[in-house]
Amino acid sequence: MPIPQTGAPAPDFHLQDQDGHDVSLSRLRGQHVVLYFYPKDNTPGCTQEACDFRDEHSALTAAGAVVLGVSPDGAASHQKFAAKFSLPFPLLVDTGHQVCEAYGVWGEKSLYGRKFQGVTRATFLIDPEGRVARVWPKVKVAGHVQEVLQALKGGPEPEAAPAPARKKAAAKKAPASRR
Repeated sequence: MPIPQTGAPAPDFHLQDQDGHDVSLSRLRGQHVVLYFYPKDNTPGCTQEACDFRDEHSALTAAGAVVLGVSPDGAASHQKFAAKFSLPFPLLVDTGHQVCEAYGVWGEKSLYGRKFQGVTRATFLIDPEGRVARVWPKVKVAGHVQEVLQALKGGPEPEAAPAPARKKAAAKKAPASRR
């Protein structure tokens, strides 16, 4: 499935967290939800992302958001991961990757020339009415949680540099013989 776009209804889901508690998006109406998808517990990038969400958890909740992590790992793996890094938010078990598929983050990946099915790191900010307020596809971990916080606080979306500015910068870097 394609990634839900800004303004679209967020696909509802019903999953269990690492402790066996039921979590569904529809029960979280009235709150912002930061739904982040990550490939695997206890890997360097996923650990950093989880710890960044942990470190900013009080600011995220103060901004009115609930944080939920989702991966295809099982409950036992999530329990160990959450305990090891003192994660204060639920990690949802999506072993069948139905929710990953509904959000368009499950698909073919490539690592060292090997192709396999897996999760693309992505985050969705869902508004209190259950609509997608913001999408971060193919997340780069460094600075990502700050982008989420900025969006929650109503900050502007980052914009790409205007085309003329990019051309000028490229011209400045070009060797003299090409100018």
